[in-house]
Amino acid sequence: MATWSEFAEAAPAMAALGADRFQTAEVAYLGTVRRDGSPRVHPVTPIIGGGQLFLFMEASSPKGHDLRRDDRYTLHSLVTDQDGGGGEFLVRGRASPTDDPAVRAMAADAAPYKVESAYVLFELSIEEASSASYDDSGVAVRQRWRES
Repeated sequence: MATWSEFAEAAPAMAALGADRFQTAEVAYLGTVRRDGSPRVHPVTPIIGGGQLFLFMEASSPKGHDLRRDDRYTLHSLVTDQDGGGGEFLVRGRASPTDDPAVRAMAADAAPYKVESAYVLFELSIEEASSASYDDSGVAVRQRWRES
């Protein structure tokens, strides 16, 4: 599975769109798998820092429980209008909690909010990414990347 920097090296234009969507809107939707196998969707704030993609969350968060049990995730950028004017971006992969103090400090420095000491940090690897942006005539330009 790829890190954000490995993905960005392989697909720079897509990664730039993804970083813009995640960092401009500051909100994205995280999809996880519930215990019964059904999907769960949560608003989150993705963090890109040190060549990695991260999420902080409360220790009691259902999404964190989901990821500890089944590490698969999908993360979709916020769409800002009905026409998808800013484009949309989606990644999927595996999430792993980390307690490494250096990694935590790096992610906290990159976060657009104050990180509480009780928050749990997840590193997100990337298996697949897709994007859609729209040209001047409104035609969708779609891209897909998969880790090889």
